[in-house]
Amino acid sequence: MTLSQLEGLVEIDQDITDSAYGTAYNNRSIEQLLQYGIILLDKPPGPTSHETVAWTKRILGLPKVGHSGTLDPQVSGVLPLGLGEATKALGVLLYGPKEYHAVCRFHTLPTKQRLDEVLSEFTGMIYQRPPQRSSVRRRTRTRTIHSMKLLEQKERLALLQISCESGTYIRKLLYDIGEILGPGATMIELRRTMVNQFTEQDKLVTLHHLSDAYDTWKESGDSTLLRSMIYPVEAALSRLKSVVIRDSAVDALCHGAQLAVPGILQMSPELNRHETVAIYTQKGEAVALAECKMTESEIRDATKGHCFETRRIIMAPNTYPRRWRTKGRHS
Repeated sequence: MTLSQLEGLVEIDQDITDSAYGTAYNNRSIEQLLQYGIILLDKPPGPTSHETVAWTKRILGLPKVGHSGTLDPQVSGVLPLGLGEATKALGVLLYGPKEYHAVCRFHTLPTKQRLDEVLSEFTGMIYQRPPQRSSVRRRTRTRTIHSMKLLEQKERLALLQISCESGTYIRKLLYDIGEILGPGATMIELRRTMVNQFTEQDKLVTLHHLSDAYDTWKESGDSTLLRSMIYPVEAALSRLKSVVIRDSAVDALCHGAQLAVPGILQMSPELNRHETVAIYTQKGEAVALAECKMTESEIRDATKGHCFETRRIIMAPNTYPRRWRTKGRHS
């Protein structure tokens, strides 16, 4: 996803982008990006997801880095990392669709026709019981397989492209396919190629390249390479509907207040109750994630009342000036 695509996220008021507080998401300094940025790490096979997070913290000198969706040690591919305050937005990616490329070995040689039939049977909603070595309770649950394509087959080896619901165990899926085919199947290699809207066609970063870019910035002051590796946190929210609020309401939300009707300037059409939305400043900065408590038409007809319930605050308090008072406080 490019910054030009992000510009359609919210309508930025060009008259206020040079004000004394706040920074347009596409004009942040490298120091700000290190607190409100997303890195798409190309995780190598071998280390755990937690180890790669620890290494990233050490490379960038940051106290807080988080990942979106654990990858097993032997699995490679797209692993979004949130830097600083951006860790608070990673939950949006946890429940989005995932895509994998898997190499498996069948214990017998299936015909292409038979293999296509079985893959079709496993497309749609399936029942799956997590494997013995898993971090969740082993009980049967449903997962949706959006699509499965046979990209290549060489005798008993097959390369599959699998698009599925988050939380699907690909190794177990291939095992179950092998049971239907006959003697069984074994996963040889697995790579995650998509997490929600992020794919391996985007600017994936290796730990080595990240370390080199950071050292270049620290030694020469040139942040060009490091900046090219970091997305603004707003990129992770780009599939959510948006609400733009007044500057006077920003700091109140950052301190835990609920968004009321008078604070709204702009919102996406067709908002529904219980829908999760991203709340932005007039400069396009992510402030928080919230749940709709009213429909769009109810909000437009109302003159007061809380219309969104804050679920996750992203922006640090005091980024914008305080323009609110607590009870009993007098100016």
